[in-house]
Amino acid sequence: MKLAILSCGPKAYSTRRLKEAALALGHEVKVLNTLKFAIDLDRGSPDLYFRQKQLTHYDAVLPRIGASITYYGTAVVRQFEEMDVFCANTANGISNSRDKLRSLQILSRHHLGIPRTTFVNDKNDVLPAIERVGGAPVVIKLIEGTQGIGVLLAETTKSAEAIIELLQSQKQNVLIQKFVAESKGKDIRAFVVGDRVVAAMRRVAQGQEFRSNVHRGGVAEAVDLSEEYRETAVRAAQILGLRIAGVDMLEGATGPQIMEVNSSPGLEGIETCTQLDVAGAVIEYIAARVDFSDIDIRQRLTVSKGYGVSEIHIPKGSNFEGKTIISTNLRDKDINVLTLYRGNKVIPNPRGDRVLEADDRLLCFGKLDSMRGLLPPKARRRRHSKVRDLDTSVLV
Repeated sequence: MKLAILSCGPKAYSTRRLKEAALALGHEVKVLNTLKFAIDLDRGSPDLYFRQKQLTHYDAVLPRIGASITYYGTAVVRQFEEMDVFCANTANGISNSRDKLRSLQILSRHHLGIPRTTFVNDKNDVLPAIERVGGAPVVIKLIEGTQGIGVLLAETTKSAEAIIELLQSQKQNVLIQKFVAESKGKDIRAFVVGDRVVAAMRRVAQGQEFRSNVHRGGVAEAVDLSEEYRETAVRAAQILGLRIAGVDMLEGATGPQIMEVNSSPGLEGIETCTQLDVAGAVIEYIAARVDFSDIDIRQRLTVSKGYGVSEIHIPKGSNFEGKTIISTNLRDKDINVLTLYRGNKVIPNPRGDRVLEADDRLLCFGKLDSMRGLLPPKARRRRHSKVRDLDTSVLV
């Protein structure tokens, strides 16, 4: 496998370890500075130039995109995708994770724990928002902060109001988040590769510091995660579109609370405290998946007009409740079930003899008119913008 590691820091620990692991496994690898690419676009021929020379072929790309170059970095990754090169993390996944508000919006519709969060613009909405998340103390976060920078704890409502007013006066967008008291000063970092957690550590803040980031002086210790925490970490990464991710979770009274999902997680802290070869696990995964580049159906799938993807909800008392998928005759209506969502479970390509239950959700591909006919009148009006032709959009 010929691998490109996109990184502006060739001497950084994570970049060096990934390169060493690739070489040890017999792969050809180069570290390429993300900012030295030129993106060329022409009819039917997307191309990349690196340091003024046309880029040679690579089998796979491992992006290590810093927060300060997210826009240009994701543009480069997207170009590799258009050139059918396997990207360990996609441009869309990186973009989703970089914006704290966007990532929580995506996660909030799924059955995963997240701290109660609110986002306001009008200063008159600040006090009601603080009350809705449970009152002070609250955590105030800059939407694009990293490594604990831009994360503040406000002990009182008055101090929270003053901090938010100051940040908003500086044109900063902030989130107001419930303070998970039982997890004060510690969190879990789960390193996800593909569909498993390959390493995990608990980070503990020192002194009066409530932020547990290692960059803030936090101390890390290896930890064996329960199935609930492992499953939560993997699902959070997958929902945001990431194959390789560091998922940060608080240990809440009701279970894991997802704090953040990092698309370029550092290796030094977690390899040091766990003594595991995380870099090797990353390279092995990429080598196993290199022949399966992503296909964006919004761009690639060519179908007759009038077909698309939508989600069908099975309410209690529905005619589908208690029936098998095959007995619903959805296929006769030109509708194929791609995925079944049941609570916090995801069942891809469900068998035809699976019995449907109330509150199941079916992700389907098929004829739009047929799918519209399965929505109750109120839902049909409410969701009219979610079911569209593939020519314009796809609900996924």
